[in-house]
Amino acid sequence: MLVSAQEVSSKPLVHQAYKYRIYPNTEQKQLIRRMFGCCRFVFNYFLEAWNQRYVETGKGLSYHACATQLPGLKAQYDWLKEVDSIALQSAARHVADSFDRFFKKQNQAPRFKSRKHPIQSYTTKFTNGNIAMEGSRLKLPKVGWIRFANSRKLEGRILSATVRKNASGKFFVSLVCEVQKNPLPQVDTHIGIDLGLKEYAVCSNGEHIANPRFYRQYEKKLALWQRRMARRTPGGSNWKKARQHIARIHERIANKRNDFLHKLTTRLIRENQTISIEHLRVANMIQNPKLSKSIADASWGEWVRQLTYKAKWYGRNLRIADTFEPTSQRCHVCGTIHPEVKNLSVREWTCTPCGTIHDRDENAAHNIEQVAV
Repeated sequence: MLVSAQEVSSKPLVHQAYKYRIYPNTEQKQLIRRMFGCCRFVFNYFLEAWNQRYVETGKGLSYHACATQLPGLKAQYDWLKEVDSIALQSAARHVADSFDRFFKKQNQAPRFKSRKHPIQSYTTKFTNGNIAMEGSRLKLPKVGWIRFANSRKLEGRILSATVRKNASGKFFVSLVCEVQKNPLPQVDTHIGIDLGLKEYAVCSNGEHIANPRFYRQYEKKLALWQRRMARRTPGGSNWKKARQHIARIHERIANKRNDFLHKLTTRLIRENQTISIEHLRVANMIQNPKLSKSIADASWGEWVRQLTYKAKWYGRNLRIADTFEPTSQRCHVCGTIHPEVKNLSVREWTCTPCGTIHDRDENAAHNIEQVAV
């Protein structure tokens, strides 16, 4: 896989999301929750209709077929007219898109949405200036002007907005914009990176990046509050307080992890023209019961995702080494393969033919740099 600067120049406009925290008042919170409920109802309605049509005919419903039924549905249920009509159309589109991805084997089959789920959201699209930003105020359809934390400058043309309430009860909006990205100045560096658990990443230039293990930092506190919640009456006020406290801990872990990943991937993109990494089958690796928690905490899949889209944005080359390449077992100096190094407990070893003393991870990083395409 090769992401080149030529591909970037042919597609100068990219979609970038800007996430802000919003502070709705009591009336706006009620309206947003009503939007959540209406969009959830529309999604579940068309999901049921899709399933019934598939059982009867062997074919599902397209977005156009769902959209043409929306006016009749709104006539049947008057309360659907009180919310943003574009958000209802987006809910119908999500049903069709979910099944498209399912048949492409990109995700599991869509399931019915529940009002008891701690995370709720809806999406609306920009049209006729219905989404606008002015200082520390944001305009959303039907909601009106709402106070928000203007934490970063918005660039480009607004395409859509997704309002979300997370498990800790905070409200956020994600604005998807069409942005012009200029490639970074070219540099002459090529680096190979070997991901791991003892150390998060080891680079072919000798740099070792420590594994922060954010989940492990909060594991005891999380277990304490989970035990407290388990002892409380489900659905009671104290149970809800404990659940929200657990959600805040998870949110803190996710925020720290995302901050670490974004800073690391951005620095690697800025400092290197070509980056070589190994193709990791994380879904298979996470099945290991002894390492699954640590692998999930490392979030390698998100790291690769960020590195991929940033390489496209800024004109860098991203190369991928095959999963079955013996990068840890092969001496990067003479090419001799040592099967005994397959044992993970071997951290340092000496190549018999050439006499080179290898650090396991640094040697793997050198091999990834050489074999990635």
